Amino acid sequence: MTDPQTPARSSNWNAPNIITAARIVATPFFVWMLLADGGDMGALRWAAAAFFVIAIATDAWDGYLARSRNLVTDLGKLLDPIADKFLTGAALVGLSILAELPWWVTIVVLVRELGVTVHRLFEARSIVVAAAWMGKLKTVAQSVAITLALLPLPQVLGEWFTVVNVVTMSIAVALTIASGIDYVINAVRTARR
Repeated sequence: MTDPQTPARSSNWNAPNIITAARIVATPFFVWMLLADGGDMGALRWAAAAFFVIAIATDAWDGYLARSRNLVTDLGKLLDPIADKFLTGAALVGLSILAELPWWVTIVVLVRELGVTVHRLFEARSIVVAAAWMGKLKTVAQSVAITLALLPLPQVLGEWFTVVNVVTMSIAVALTIASGIDYVINAVRTARR
């Protein structure tokens, strides 16, 4: 018999988790649009950029839904950052394949993201490690930098916009490294406790 004072656990099959899962499933379609354009900056490139923006926006939306309607689940806490990493990682790899982003940037970001994700999955057996504030700031910086890199704005506004892309991507990479270090420090402190 359940205690009436204890709130009911939310089902894993709720709207926020379904939105998150849809983001993961739809990522290959985004990659196809990005690569099918072949760097020509045509309609498919604009569509890929729009898709990325919408997919990233659903991240904020599903998080809001989960918190406001008390639908937060351990599965959601685990899937949400994985969906973010899958989408941003796919975008970075796509941009590197198109030779628009140095491979070292993609590798540095992916190593950090995969390392944190693997650690989270390993720790999920005993505790769910939620994203820290620096990790969330890193995600915002990556989202902005990747969006600007995907949009063919240098062709529209002029080559000076390439400098904006370099600056925003540099900030995103710096925050990616800093948040990775912060994550490791916090994980070590937690393990010592």
